[in-house]
Amino acid sequence: MLQIPELLSPAGDLERLRYAINYGADAVYCSLPEFGMRSAPANFTPEQLTEGVIYAHARGRKVYLTMNTLPTNEEADRLPEAIKNAAAAGVDAFIVADLGVMEACKQFAPDIEIHMSTQTGITNWAAARAAYNMGAKRVVLARELSLAEIEAVVKASPIECEVFVHGAMCMSMSGQCMMSAFLGGRSGNRGACAGPCRPP
Repeated sequence: MLQIPELLSPAGDLERLRYAINYGADAVYCSLPEFGMRSAPANFTPEQLTEGVIYAHARGRKVYLTMNTLPTNEEADRLPEAIKNAAAAGVDAFIVADLGVMEACKQFAPDIEIHMSTQTGITNWAAARAAYNMGAKRVVLARELSLAEIEAVVKASPIECEVFVHGAMCMSMSGQCMMSAFLGGRSGNRGACAGPCRPP
């Protein structure tokens, strides 16, 4: 039986969330001011996140929260409150890359799905199975994979698989790059890549 894929769209603020939902997205992903790789958009306050979730759920759509940066020790201390706020807002899943963030999500919001971010760099069925065994519901596969490689992962692992079909393609593996941080003080691993590998 043909399974219709979910169309997932970014939403940098409430206005864009509404546009994405109204124009057919099945789900959106968004960020709070901290912990998300989407640092350029305005992002959501906890109150706006609640409003966005209400709007999406009223139309049968889902909201996933990106918590896919690699937190510092100081930031890790603030994770529990952010996770609890997101759970209270009613998000449908957390998109994570860091194992500590994953563990915190399981501890403080055990009923909310965990999706492994493309930043995790999952390139094979063994890694996808490992993510499943750790409690992830979905993996966002590495953006470098070919269609044949994606198919092999899907066939050999029990986890839901998500792939990028549009967006920036980094020269480094799934965006794990320090070039922007070294050259301009803006880390791609913290959602602030200046794109120095793509000259004008």
